[in-house]
Amino acid sequence: MADNTWMNSQITDAVTQTNVKVLGDAPAESMGMLYQMMAQSTGMSMQNMVANQQHKNSIDSAVVTGAVSLLYTLDVAAEGKATQEILSGNPVAETMASLKGVLASFKESSPNSPRFNT
Repeated sequence: MADNTWMNSQITDAVTQTNVKVLGDAPAESMGMLYQMMAQSTGMSMQNMVANQQHKNSIDSAVVTGAVSLLYTLDVAAEGKATQEILSGNPVAETMASLKGVLASFKESSPNSPRFNT
């Protein structure tokens, strides 16, 4: 208890105890705020990861849709010509083409033979 002064000692004690309580509660309150901030930032990072994954899936879907659309709109003749240009001068491709021609000639000579059907 405080010394007797011109102010009531009970008031002085009440103010002193209130100040001590505030100082005593400060570490616990600051740790509580720290835990709340950590929980909020962790939750926000998880939400951001989910949002990023959803955006990536949307982009992937758009890329696949564009690729399929491109495949369906390609001109078959132009594609064959481009493939022929790529494979011309390639000895393996030329050998395969000649073998395919030989196989086609066998098919024409014996159309009922099951062993040459592909």
